[in-house]
Amino acid sequence: MAATQQTQETAILDCFLELVTSPYGNFTAINKLAYLLNDPATLQKIVAALSLTPQGKQAFIDRPLLGQVDLQHLHQLPTETLGYLYADHMIRNGLTPLSANTQVNDSITYLQAHISETHDIWHVVTGADTDKSGEVQLEAFYVAQLYPDRLFLALLTKNLLKTALYEIELCEQIMDALTQGWMMGRQAKPLFGIQWNQLWETPLEDVQTSLCIIKR
Repeated sequence: MAATQQTQETAILDCFLELVTSPYGNFTAINKLAYLLNDPATLQKIVAALSLTPQGKQAFIDRPLLGQVDLQHLHQLPTETLGYLYADHMIRNGLTPLSANTQVNDSITYLQAHISETHDIWHVVTGADTDKSGEVQLEAFYVAQLYPDRLFLALLTKNLLKTALYEIELCEQIMDALTQGWMMGRQAKPLFGIQWNQLWETPLEDVQTSLCIIKR
């Protein structure tokens, strides 16, 4: 058992160091780290924690997904709506929504699918940009909202170490983003389990107000 644990820890550290030394956006290494850190036992704990709220509990029962997302259609909505701003975010960053054919067979696969497909919606709703400080802000928000998810804490740690090693001049900016994301995540209502496709036509400001998301 000790040897197995040591092997697991070595694999995690190797993957972590690969992320620290490689350019941002190494999704292969991120996916590997997610697999190593968020083992079935950890994922079950996350499911149990999220199920403590009525919204989270119902989400694991119904397992709603976004369905087919037509970015061009959403981009025709009024400019203040969640749908328009989400589509604009995706189009400007050259991003494509995940396939609507994602299969979910249980609570764990639903958790993974839902978090993945709504990631960029969380970017828009929290006001976190896709630059380095914006990603740190959103990672801190995730840590506050999805405890005990190990991955986002590790990604946050990775970005702090990258800042210390290579971009110390960004320290104040990164720490401000971390603080803002953590505080926003703590004070906001749970975002997990929201059926965002029912809110496309709602003004983003109204969505943020209803969720107690306060940008400082």
